[in-house]
Amino acid sequence: MKIKTKLTFGVGSLFLMIFLLAALSGWYVNRLKKDTANILTANYNTLLYAKNMLLALEEIPVAKAAFNNFQINLDKQRKNVTEVGEQQTTNAIAKHFLKLKDKPLDVTIVSSIRKDIALLMEQNMTAISRKSIIADRTAEHAILVISFAGALCFIIAFILLVNLPSNIADPIAKLTASIRQIAGQNYKERIQVQSGGEFAELVASFNSMAEKLEEYAESKLEKILKEKRRIESLVDHMHDPVIGFDEERRVIFVNEEALRITNLHKDQLLGRSALAVSDENDLAKDIFKDLFLPVEKREKNAVKIYADDRESYFEKDVIDINVLPTGELEPKFIGQVFILKNITPFKELDLAKTNFIGTVSHEFKTPIAAIQMGVQLLENEQIGHLNTEQLTLLNGIKDDSNRLLQITGELLNMTQVESGSIQINLHTTEIQPIIEYAIMANQFAANQKNIHFVIKVDPNVKAIFADNEKTAWVLTNFLSNAIRYSHEDSVIRIAVENSELKTKFIVTDSGQGIEPKYLDKIFARYFRVPGSKKGGTGLGLSISKEFIEAQGGEIGVESDYGAGSSFYFSLRTAISDN
Repeated sequence: MKIKTKLTFGVGSLFLMIFLLAALSGWYVNRLKKDTANILTANYNTLLYAKNMLLALEEIPVAKAAFNNFQINLDKQRKNVTEVGEQQTTNAIAKHFLKLKDKPLDVTIVSSIRKDIALLMEQNMTAISRKSIIADRTAEHAILVISFAGALCFIIAFILLVNLPSNIADPIAKLTASIRQIAGQNYKERIQVQSGGEFAELVASFNSMAEKLEEYAESKLEKILKEKRRIESLVDHMHDPVIGFDEERRVIFVNEEALRITNLHKDQLLGRSALAVSDENDLAKDIFKDLFLPVEKREKNAVKIYADDRESYFEKDVIDINVLPTGELEPKFIGQVFILKNITPFKELDLAKTNFIGTVSHEFKTPIAAIQMGVQLLENEQIGHLNTEQLTLLNGIKDDSNRLLQITGELLNMTQVESGSIQINLHTTEIQPIIEYAIMANQFAANQKNIHFVIKVDPNVKAIFADNEKTAWVLTNFLSNAIRYSHEDSVIRIAVENSELKTKFIVTDSGQGIEPKYLDKIFARYFRVPGSKKGGTGLGLSISKEFIEAQGGEIGVESDYGAGSSFYFSLRTAISDN
């Protein structure tokens, strides 16, 4: 419990008990006042009226005004009836008084009135006695309750007096003693306090400080220097360029390989900020920009640097250094390590592979074309008739040659993508011819499965700014995949929508769909959904992605597993001159 809470609780408890004691005292005093006032206003007045009626009764034989005085006091008594039986007695007095008016000298009537008045006075005297007893009991009860409340206040005040100062002072005394131990270089001193609140936080901070001081005191400068030299030697002998920065992006170490490829000297780097070095060196500006970006925004592209008398490729890797200080709970950023990994041999191998695939694919086209020409000649009945088995073999050869030609085309497109030599011819292109070309290219395959196309084009969109050949190729590929994975007698929907100067093409099939875990891999090269029995090289969607992004567009997929998929791409809408 915090000190403020303790003080609030203690003082608040005393205040509450004092308030309760005052309230009880006031309540009982008010109750006694009511009891006393009841005796005075009710019973005392009745006795006064009875005495006046007796005096008036004595004066009746000698003064006629006595009748009037008797009547006045009787009327007041009728309005002051408060006790049990008092009403009947008052009525009896009034009855006898009426008779007395007719017979003023009748002694019997006078005697009856005196008896009635005496009975009235006795009733009120009895009530006064009873109410006095009630008032005494109320006073005794008040004394008992107020005494109990006062004793309770005293006990609470005594408990607070004994415990509250010690609860505050004892931890302070322990802290003072421990600080003296730390001042005497006893860094093993720790405080063990079970209480919470401000003291718990203070104790935790003190113990953390003592632990750090102990760690610092037990460290050896020679050991630290030895470890520093070992790390520096390790960094200097690394084959990859390495540069280290502190938390303010100042260079704190750099190896010889980094100095060689940046063509800088140590004094131009060590102790200087990355921004200052970037202002003086264009290469440093290009490679250091990732230091100030979040991890998710750092570029993954290779950096081309002229090194070793040739163009070399390096992959940037920025490692943020976060350490957990002794005695603390949250890690702290203390700097970054910048590493350039030389990937030139891999780039050369990749380029050789791309050239090889391009060459082989190009060379394949000639024999494949010859095979297809031969198949066409064999299909010509003017050359000769074929039996059923020969026709079956010929159809197989035809299908395989078409498949080889498709694979060869995709491999050539892939070599364009990998070599960065994609030729994009952007111009205003009408949408309708692109859709018609893609449908015509896939109509035969759709007819074989009795699949129908449903086309919905936004009437506000007529043209796009794109490469019509590459765009038609992508849409054709989308339709080919949709037919391949759709069920027979189904529908494939082609939609063209306009949104914020973008035209979106959507192809929706009615197949099985794609599991959510594969959606982010569907455009990867050579990827095919596991368990798929359909044909394909796994290159079509990858090439489609490169073609669309090369035009400045976006491509994606949405799928409801078990109900079908929607592949889409967006390109810039052509602005009409009108």
